[in-house]
Amino acid sequence: MGGLQTSRGVLGRALAAGLIVGAVAAALSGCASEPTDGSTPDAGASASVASPTPTPTPLTASEQLLAAHPDVVGACAVSFRVDGVTLDPQLQVQDRLYDHLPIPRADGRVFAGWYADAATAAAASADPAAHAGDPATRINGSDLVSCTERQTTLYGAWTNADAVTAAKARVPILMYHQFTTKPGGEEGWLRGNYAYIEDYRAQMQYIKDQAFYLPTWDELSAFIDGALYLPDHSVIITDDDADPSWLTMASPINEQLQLMATSFVITGSGVPAQNRFILPRSHTNDMHKAGANGKGEMVNLSAAQIAADMTASATALGGVAEVMAYPYGHNNDTAKEGLREAGFEMARTIEQGYVSVGTEKLALPCIRINYGMGVPDLKKQIG
Repeated sequence: MGGLQTSRGVLGRALAAGLIVGAVAAALSGCASEPTDGSTPDAGASASVASPTPTPTPLTASEQLLAAHPDVVGACAVSFRVDGVTLDPQLQVQDRLYDHLPIPRADGRVFAGWYADAATAAAASADPAAHAGDPATRINGSDLVSCTERQTTLYGAWTNADAVTAAKARVPILMYHQFTTKPGGEEGWLRGNYAYIEDYRAQMQYIKDQAFYLPTWDELSAFIDGALYLPDHSVIITDDDADPSWLTMASPINEQLQLMATSFVITGSGVPAQNRFILPRSHTNDMHKAGANGKGEMVNLSAAQIAADMTASATALGGVAEVMAYPYGHNNDTAKEGLREAGFEMARTIEQGYVSVGTEKLALPCIRINYGMGVPDLKKQIG
C-alpha cells in the first residue's frame, strides 16, 4: 500500500512537471514570433502609409484683395495690365461706376485710357484719334463695373504729347441749375436758371447718341497736366445746388440714359441721396450766401475760415475733396488758398469757356445752359 502511494506521488509530480515544461515551451514559442530588436511589427498588410498634406496654392493679389473684404457686397477685384508700369489690383463694386481708376504716368508718354482687352488697347495706342475716344470701348469712371467671377482685367494704352497736341481737345463743362415742366418757362429774375425739362432730356439724348466721352474729374486734372489723352469729343455735365427739380426731374434722365453727371451740393443743407450715375461734389458747406461786401462769402472770409468750411463739406461727402463749384462764381486768391488748405485740387467758375491743357485748375470755365436753349444751341457749344 505504501509502495503504491509512493508510485502515485512520483507519477503526479512527473505529470505536473511535464505540464509546466509544455506551458513554458508554448510561451517561448509565442514570444519567438515577435521581433527582438525593439522594432514594431510591419503594418503594411493592415494599413496604408499616410499621404503628405498638399501645399495650398498661394492666393493671387486679386484673390487676397477679395479675401480681405469679405463683407463688400458685389466686390470685384480689378487687375491692370499696361506696358512699363506695375499696378496693384483695385477693389471696385459690381454695377456701380468705376471709382478713381488709376491714371499711370511715365516720362515721354501720355496715358490713353483703359480697355477691356489687349487688342483694343493696342489699337488705341497705335491710333488714338480713331480708337481712344470711343466710350463704347474706352473704360472710365462713367462706366458701370462688370465682373466675371468677381474679377476682371483692364488693359492700358499709351500715346505721346504729339497726339495730345494734334487732338486740340477743348472740354466743355455744362452748367445747369433748376428745371421746369413749363414750356414757357418760369417767371422772375431767376427765369434763365430754369431749363425746360424736355430740352434737358433732348440734350442728354444728343450727348448719348453722339457718343461723347464723359471724363471724370481726375481724368480732367491729368488732361490739364498733359498726362492724359482726351478726345475733342468730350463733355462734363454738372448741376449746381441739388435743387429738388434736379433730384426729381433731371437726374432720373441721366440714370435712364446712363450718363454720368456731377451734382454740386450745398452740404450744410444736407446731402440728398442720388442715383448711381451722379457724382455728389461740393458747392461749399455753408458759404452759399452774401458776405459783408454783398458778394459771396468765399471772397469775404479768411483762407482758414474757407478751409474749415470746405473741410466740413468734404467730410459730409464721405471725404471727397476733389472739385467744387464757387457760389455765384465768386473767387479770389484767398479763396483758392483756402481750397488748397482743405485739399481741393479743382474749382469750377461761371466764366464762359473750355478746359484745355494748361488751364488753371482752381478757375475752370464752363458753358452755362439757360432757359430756352435746345439741342441746336447745345450743338453750337459742344459740337
